[in-house]
Amino acid sequence: MVDVDPEHSPSGDEPSDASGKTSKKKKKGNFWKELPVLILVAFGLAIAIQIFLGRVYMIPSESMETTLHGCTDCYGDRVLVDKVTYRFTEPAPGDVIVFRGPPSWQNDFISAEPGNPISEGLSWLGSLIGLPSANEEDFVKRVIAVGGQTVKCCDEQNRVTVDGKALDEPYKHFDEGVQAEQESFEELKIPDGMLFVLGDNRNHSCDSRCQGQGGLNGLVPVDNVIGKARVIVLPPSRWGGVSDHNPQVVSMGAPGWQENVPLGVGIVAPWPLLLLGRRVRDRFRR
Repeated sequence: MVDVDPEHSPSGDEPSDASGKTSKKKKKGNFWKELPVLILVAFGLAIAIQIFLGRVYMIPSESMETTLHGCTDCYGDRVLVDKVTYRFTEPAPGDVIVFRGPPSWQNDFISAEPGNPISEGLSWLGSLIGLPSANEEDFVKRVIAVGGQTVKCCDEQNRVTVDGKALDEPYKHFDEGVQAEQESFEELKIPDGMLFVLGDNRNHSCDSRCQGQGGLNGLVPVDNVIGKARVIVLPPSRWGGVSDHNPQVVSMGAPGWQENVPLGVGIVAPWPLLLLGRRVRDRFRR
């Protein structure tokens, strides 16, 4: 018969409350060590996605009503802008694009400046993780004509023409109480590498017709284009795609790979923060 030393009882082989608590403390300790790394990874992925794939922009003015809602004193649409498509193809008539304003352009809205360094810092931090703010240097308009084409307004039915053919513009909008008539402008041939753009809210938009006093000064270089507006992501009541109806021809639909781009970006963009939230939740449940 073997004597059992009470000081070497099998408590080490059988889990006790004390050992269980110790294990949990170790897990919690590891979690708090991992949390800063998880946060840095999430921020890094969010920034990389915005640089290379897509970014959310805020619509700050009413120039694209009713396709996109926006105003200076209310909550405008937040739009996911695809930065991938134009690496493989050029902007086309009907595309709603976000672009950097040329030197001759002045924005048709004025955003409020941050009131103090803290607000400015929070605004900058929010922009890194996809929280949009109004940017006076960025614009959103619809492409009407591209390099090599000639644009003019208007024909006998008050329609814009490109190369002598009237455009089909179902997205065109006129404010209530205002006569549904477009302002005319002289015939203009678009040089290669340039775009002629208009706002859908046709008489409430300063665009290629008036920026830089119109003419060649109102055109947008293709190199200034940031991306194509694809999906309205906020508010939830406005979820949906952004129309890219080509006003020059009957729409035949975009190639399948292009149609899948916004969906892919829309799914990928929020994943870094979602994964971080799930990891935190799982840790606290243990």
